[in-house]
Amino acid sequence: MADKGITPPHYEFSDKYDPEHARKYFHKHNTGFWRRLSTWREVGMARKALVMAGRPRSVLDLPCGTGRFWAMLAEEGGRRIFVADNSQNMIDTGMALRPRDVTARIGKTFQCSAFDTELPDNLVECVFSIRFLHHIQKSEDRVRILREFARISSGTVVVSLWVDGNFRAWRLQRKLERRARKGQSAMPRDRILLKQSEIERDIAAAGLETIGHVDFIKYWDKWRAYVLRVKK
Repeated sequence: MADKGITPPHYEFSDKYDPEHARKYFHKHNTGFWRRLSTWREVGMARKALVMAGRPRSVLDLPCGTGRFWAMLAEEGGRRIFVADNSQNMIDTGMALRPRDVTARIGKTFQCSAFDTELPDNLVECVFSIRFLHHIQKSEDRVRILREFARISSGTVVVSLWVDGNFRAWRLQRKLERRARKGQSAMPRDRILLKQSEIERDIAAAGLETIGHVDFIKYWDKWRAYVLRVKK
């Protein structure tokens, strides 16, 4: 576990998930053609990543949000599924609104910080963390999270985030450069684009090794899921 007495870093995005925002978050990903298409592709990425991870028999979804990936996690018969989030409102919304046959597969829920979960060592075979690390600006914070994931996983870790080396990342960088030339401030963002070399250094610093990765659309989109092996 993280050292007691050390306050976990605070990120403003984690404060917004009151019950109303949690319900809006749930419905946002279930409305509109492009959001549905994006979710379909992300679920496909995650499914492929879990196959690459060896089809783990137990998974912790952290942060789980409102359970966008629970149905996919439940596709594997006999898999033990645990879910955790910093926001109890997000967990409660997912448990209330997802299909009952899906929520029945959830073994236990935990409200906890990803920086220090206070969960047992080797709780699950795989920690599954989608759409989280792209919120974390500091390298030392990402390393702390990845070390915590490695502690509570006995085998693998799956994480997704934004990386460079594709068209949409190049387009975003050009947009920011144009704003800078015009003397405009950078767009306010709670999401960051990382160089592949940067996140891969963080992965190594956390004591993990890369098995492989899955891209949303290779050479086009920023989203990438990394499949990592825990070195015990």
